[in-house]
Amino acid sequence: MGWAGIIAEQPQTTTLLEDISVSTMAQTVSRPATNRNSDRIFFPLLTIAIIVIVFLGFSRTYFMAGMMLAPLPNALIHIHGAVFTSWLVMLAVQTGLVAGGRTDIHRKLGMWGFGLACLMVVVGLLAATDQLRRGKVVVGLDAETFYVIPITDMLIFGTLTGLSFRARRKPAVHKRLLMIGSIALLGAAVAHMQYAWIQSSHWHADMVSYSLLVALMVYDWASTGWVQKVTVWASVAVIVVQQLRVPLGFSPPWHAFAHFMGRLGI
Repeated sequence: MGWAGIIAEQPQTTTLLEDISVSTMAQTVSRPATNRNSDRIFFPLLTIAIIVIVFLGFSRTYFMAGMMLAPLPNALIHIHGAVFTSWLVMLAVQTGLVAGGRTDIHRKLGMWGFGLACLMVVVGLLAATDQLRRGKVVVGLDAETFYVIPITDMLIFGTLTGLSFRARRKPAVHKRLLMIGSIALLGAAVAHMQYAWIQSSHWHADMVSYSLLVALMVYDWASTGWVQKVTVWASVAVIVVQQLRVPLGFSPPWHAFAHFMGRLGI
């Protein structure tokens, strides 16, 4: 008769609780933590979207103006442009390597990428202080208030990138933190876009960057059946910091700090 016949003849003795437990386990097993095949399509596309936004924002003043030959204020701002452009290249290469299945090379380049991210934070802080000394302003913000924007950009990017490096053995968390950290830097590029709809309101400008965060959440839901926790908390952190920083920039303590930094002459 064999094992199949013996099993077939066993009476149905499972309880309702056991049936529910088995059903729940089956659903859990069938729902993967990530969908690696779709990841290989979505994350390169998200990287392309980031690059396109940066290009559109700085094409007139940097990319189409000759890059290192562009008429920028000084050498530090040229270095800033070169370093941040290198990050976009690194981001494109790394997502491309993962999409192509070359995770071995991806891991080898990872340390260089982390080093580049650290350099970005240092150069970004120096460039922000240089802008402060030169009196960089935007509509409605004096130089000392505006200083809060690039400083918090570096804070967000540095924090998320550092956490991403720490989570490098957890691919789903690692890649999301890197992407959200990069999206957090898009404010300057969006602000430089010469489109009336974007220039008409800072809310419109914010929506350009935040639409990529929404796209990541929608992708999580569509590919795995739920939004990854890291996507939620990292996106919320970016939005909260970016919405609270300008009110902070108007405060007397911040102005005192900015005034002190401007006088340091770093």
